[in-house]
Amino acid sequence: MVGKYVGLTESYKSLNEALYHAGFAHRARVLIDYFDSEKLDDASVLAGVDGVLVPHGFGSRGAEGKILAVRYAREQRVPYFGICYGMQLAVIEYARHVAGLERANSREIDPATPHPVIDLLPEQRGVQAKGATMRLGAWPCTLLPGTRAFDSYARGEISERHRHRYEFNPEYRDRLAGAGLVLSGTSPDGRLVEIVEVADHPWFLGCQFHPEFASTPFRPHPLFVAFVAAALERAGSR
Repeated sequence: MVGKYVGLTESYKSLNEALYHAGFAHRARVLIDYFDSEKLDDASVLAGVDGVLVPHGFGSRGAEGKILAVRYAREQRVPYFGICYGMQLAVIEYARHVAGLERANSREIDPATPHPVIDLLPEQRGVQAKGATMRLGAWPCTLLPGTRAFDSYARGEISERHRHRYEFNPEYRDRLAGAGLVLSGTSPDGRLVEIVEVADHPWFLGCQFHPEFASTPFRPHPLFVAFVAAALERAGSR
């Protein structure tokens, strides 16, 4: 797990538990190593892991370390799971290093980025009331058949809990999809991108929502089950 609160791992309590729940489903013990994204400047320290998870967060602090971890997981074919901010950073990494969008970023991190692949939506930008720009609570999502998301849930319609402000910028949908990024989950009207995947990869998925909140020991969340399965396959192959 690559984050900026790893000095206090209880900050990721729900994520930790969801990973353990998925381990129970596979009769496996999940061991979590924590990497401080503010100090991560050499991705080779991740060489011994069987999966990379970048969790929720906000702001610029530690963001480049997380992007470095995303790139390592994508290029080295290590199973990757990005949650909320972890999905947004995966989109940024893909935009920079696959789609050729130099200095692509979130406007939250770099207001002057020439390619704000993550941004506030137009209707959010003039809102001043505190909290009003956040997308909160359960939102429906439609899954694309034949994708890892669809296969993990084994259905085409889901509802998941959100807590975030910035979104995948719809102005870059065609450019990123054309570069191979799979937009496997969207709002029912197709406007909001909820899940992204890299097809030519053992398991690479980012979701805008928080699946950890819906996981229990006897009903582990399907995305965590699939992620741990991919990590176990990598561990077995090594």
